[in-house]
Amino acid sequence: MTSNLARAGRHSLVATLMVGTMLSAPVAAQTAPAPRPAGPPTPPALQTGQPASPAVTSPLTQNTIRSIRVEGAQRLEPDTVLSYITLRPGQPYTPESLDEAIRALYATELFSSAAIAGADTGELVVQIQENPVINRIVLEGNRRLKEDKIRPEIRLAPRQIFTPSRVRADVARIVELYRRQGRYAATVEPQMVRLDQNRVDIVFEINEGPRSKVRQINIIGNDVFSDRELRSEMYTRESRWYRFFSSGDTYDPDRLAADQGKLRQFYLTNGYADFRVVSAVAELTPDRRDFIITYVVEEGERYKFGDVRVDSALRDFREGSLDSALPMRTGDWYDAKQVEDTVELLTSTAGLVGYAFAEVNPQFARNRETLTMDITFQIADAPRVYVERIDVNGNTGTQDKVIRREFRLTEGDAFNAIAVRRSADRINSLGFFQENLQIEQSQGSTPDRIVLAANVEERATGELQLSAGFSSLERFIVNGSIAQRNFRGKGQTLRAAVNYSSYTRSIELGFSEPYLFDRNIQVGVDLFRRDLNSFQFGLGNERQTTYQNVSTGFQLRAGAPLTEYATLIGRYGFQVDDVSLDEGRFFLNGQCSPLLAGRYLCEALGNRATSSLSYSLIYDTTNNRLRPTNGNRAVLTQDFAGLGGSVKYVRTRVDLDKYWNFGSGFIFSLGVEGGYIHSLEGRREDADGNELERVRLVDRFFLGQPQIRGFDIRGVGPRIRRFFYDTTTTDPDDFISTERDQIVQDALGGRAYYLGRAELEIPLGSGARELGLRPSIFVDAGAVFGLTRPVLTDIRTPVDIPLLDAAGLRQCSIPASGTTPGSVVPIQPGANCPTGATLLISQQIPAFREVYTGDTPSPRVSVGLGVNWNSPFGPFRIDLAYAVLKEEGDDTQLFNFNVGTAF
Repeated sequence: MTSNLARAGRHSLVATLMVGTMLSAPVAAQTAPAPRPAGPPTPPALQTGQPASPAVTSPLTQNTIRSIRVEGAQRLEPDTVLSYITLRPGQPYTPESLDEAIRALYATELFSSAAIAGADTGELVVQIQENPVINRIVLEGNRRLKEDKIRPEIRLAPRQIFTPSRVRADVARIVELYRRQGRYAATVEPQMVRLDQNRVDIVFEINEGPRSKVRQINIIGNDVFSDRELRSEMYTRESRWYRFFSSGDTYDPDRLAADQGKLRQFYLTNGYADFRVVSAVAELTPDRRDFIITYVVEEGERYKFGDVRVDSALRDFREGSLDSALPMRTGDWYDAKQVEDTVELLTSTAGLVGYAFAEVNPQFARNRETLTMDITFQIADAPRVYVERIDVNGNTGTQDKVIRREFRLTEGDAFNAIAVRRSADRINSLGFFQENLQIEQSQGSTPDRIVLAANVEERATGELQLSAGFSSLERFIVNGSIAQRNFRGKGQTLRAAVNYSSYTRSIELGFSEPYLFDRNIQVGVDLFRRDLNSFQFGLGNERQTTYQNVSTGFQLRAGAPLTEYATLIGRYGFQVDDVSLDEGRFFLNGQCSPLLAGRYLCEALGNRATSSLSYSLIYDTTNNRLRPTNGNRAVLTQDFAGLGGSVKYVRTRVDLDKYWNFGSGFIFSLGVEGGYIHSLEGRREDADGNELERVRLVDRFFLGQPQIRGFDIRGVGPRIRRFFYDTTTTDPDDFISTERDQIVQDALGGRAYYLGRAELEIPLGSGARELGLRPSIFVDAGAVFGLTRPVLTDIRTPVDIPLLDAAGLRQCSIPASGTTPGSVVPIQPGANCPTGATLLISQQIPAFREVYTGDTPSPRVSVGLGVNWNSPFGPFRIDLAYAVLKEEGDDTQLFNFNVGTAF
């Protein structure tokens, strides 16, 4: 619509915006805006072909104004026009005073033309043409920047008076927007489309141009460090084809200044205290598309630390008591970053004993002859500070007590910097407010009083999710959940979830109260029903459902803190498990057949109840429980089953995690976990006296995707693999195939497992961050093992399964003879078919051999790349992992993704 409007206007009444200067000329992003004129523009009547006033060209014998009137005024009153000039009837006038009046009219920017006639008679006529009124503002050609980003920068608006200076200013603002996006080749061409009634449409024609990249970074004057080392320290990167996810190779003058600071910081960190950047120049390439940046530096000499000490005026620190705490020593290479960290360390140390406003000022004494730097950290005297009050602001739905109970200080306590930081971490961990909340500190009513303020910004804590998607693990997925993590503003959690996929179905209800009766005691209850359809890989590599496990139960939990960082949580759970098989597929004579299902599946069948008492001991120093970037977390969990029910065991698990924030968005995490389950039941034997595994199938540990990426679900650990003999050959040990898609295998799990993971989250440019992309590289390692070796089956010839009648008896087919028709007769157990009769066969089981593999603690290792993406259609996780170490029988998986469901 806007394009049609502009074209129509150009065919008819398209005018330039500036008289004589052609405002419609493009304004290039790489060209500095033209300077504003020192005064009002020269009247067009004096520079174009219009008749000049006689008062300007011919002297008069009588120069008195007899009358004065206005012509051409439409919206303005004539008196208003005359108020802008000093000419009045009865006053003398000169050519200079007439010129001054015209300049005054142009200075108002209300008129497109102005002239004064009648200078020869003294009857002056002020002839004006008012500037048009803006009808609307139209943007054309903006694809990279949407209108909602540009329009707030435009000062012109409909129903305003058009002025060329305002148009020029808006053009400059739009150009600056594109410069901030790195598009220095962008141009903006304003056009004016005249309408009736002295109205105009203003059309800004935008040519965005390509994003200006940094083609090359040159560094001159560096001898100690190479260009490559110095470029790696900068925010700006040279443009390369593989940096399509990064915005670091886009030219940004602000980043250029920041890079100079990075260079100086790098050299100062390595001891070059005299380093300086002589110049930094950015030049456009001849094609005006990219920039070449050149730095000229002076490295100077390298310094070492000289005498380093602390001079404290605080009475709590004796002279020299802090010297031993300093990280640097005389003779070490000078490191400016270490000095900054020491200032922060001393400030925090003073804050620990209540000196919130202690100032630490490092004093430097440079010795150019010995190339040493003496430093004295001076701590000025300050009063011990106490908390006067704690303010909570911005919480509209969350009750004050929910925030205040996370503070590790109360009003009247001595100030403690670590307690303040810990309070901020605990508030951030709630997940109710903006990320990286900081507690502000301000001077109280007296110098020894401080006010702490938590200025929170609430975010949505209710979650309603209805999603569908496809997972490489579970195929089709449908999820529905509703949760409120801050129910009634009291910090309570109320949730309900329904999940449905090709292999799992579940419904769960839960409620948590973090502070029971306003005491630091957390309680909760969960109700659940989970239907798991386990599967095996059958012929053709197809997933075939094996057993179904339906779990129904509840769990009660309660917890309390032991220390600031340690918490003890106790739980009681009761659940009933019903393990079943498809009788039509796996049963013979009403019994589970090991030939069809396998011995381990037949052993797992039945109902059983588990009554368990559990506890978890948690030590958590992370800065955020939801998405930690720093700190440690250790969890010890033990489950004791046997307080009633039919299952008895002790299960122990340990989980250790540590997080490091390396700055600039790099987050490194290291995790180790392991577990062991010990059965308290007696020896189990089958009918032949063979020992059976005492830990039931559904209680064992399983390992695979997603715990250890690079392997399929339950793809690691003990398993039974069924190979089929080739009975058409003379070799009795010849199999039809040993390929995965030609065998059947079942994962058995294990009594013990361990798992290690290391992951580095890599920051991307601002554009990728806005998309919610968080890539990472990772290494996973683990194993599950420790089962009693199962009894295996080896059948060298196919087995015929007889056809049974309703009474469970075998049936024989007697062929027709003469006039006697054929018939089917049952036979008793142990008897043979009559002479000439044939035993009826329902199916034939091919000859096979079972092999037990994977029961070893040898580590399986995978490496890979993963990306989290908060996509418009839901959270998305993709992993590309390669199994470096694996064992025989393990199932690997190179690619895995989940979409349409929460992680």
